[in-house]
Amino acid sequence: MIRKHADDVPAEEIKKPGVSGMHARFLLTADDGCPRYALRLMEFAPGGHSPWHRHKEEHEVYILEGEGVVVGDDKEKTPVGAGDALYILPCENHMFMNTGEGMLKMICTVPLFPGMSGKDTTPCDE
Repeated sequence: MIRKHADDVPAEEIKKPGVSGMHARFLLTADDGCPRYALRLMEFAPGGHSPWHRHKEEHEVYILEGEGVVVGDDKEKTPVGAGDALYILPCENHMFMNTGEGMLKMICTVPLFPGMSGKDTTPCDE
């Protein structure tokens, strides 16, 4: 068994085009010996957002705290908050945005494709 506390996993700033105020704590990944899924804690500062993107991995997301919106293929801004669960399909365009005054925190899982660590995802055009 592996046990970690989220506070003991450093928050890594995500520095990619289209990203603002986003950090990730890679709680459990292939680096820990996880064979099938990675567990990540994503944190968005007020006004922060992910890029508009898509990838081959599905997402299962659980909102822990804060207020925001998720934008999907339909371009609709769907409000999300603590207690909401989301399923993002493989290759579905999506974007997360913090619309609240506090932090937006979410648990995000992704499957581990061969050769992937769980820190990055696989573009749909590969």
